[in-house]
Amino acid sequence: MAVAARETAAVRRRLVYGLALAAGISLGGIGIARLLGYRLGMHTVVRCRSGHLFETVWIPGIKLRAIDLGIARLQRCPVGAHWSLVVPVRERSLSGEQRAAAARAGRTVL
Repeated sequence: MAVAARETAAVRRRLVYGLALAAGISLGGIGIARLLGYRLGMHTVVRCRSGHLFETVWIPGIKLRAIDLGIARLQRCPVGAHWSLVVPVRERSLSGEQRAAAARAGRTVL
């Protein structure tokens, strides 16, 4: 009985360490991206290959309806109603009008 309890505790400990590592990597990725001028998180403005701008949820390592390819992601574009590679856009490169257009285009929730 004591052996089973120790094995269960070891499995739990590995799970907690794994989750903590994944959270640390995700937060680190967001921090580095913000230093480079990208605003990752809940309202990230992205551009598809056709040039359409829209908002999406962009959290490194977490996605439910997209395929992550590192800095790019295969995702459905709500503006053109097509699947495309999308990439985050630096906030400082957008005009106020472009930000407003991206917000109006809607947010894709992953």
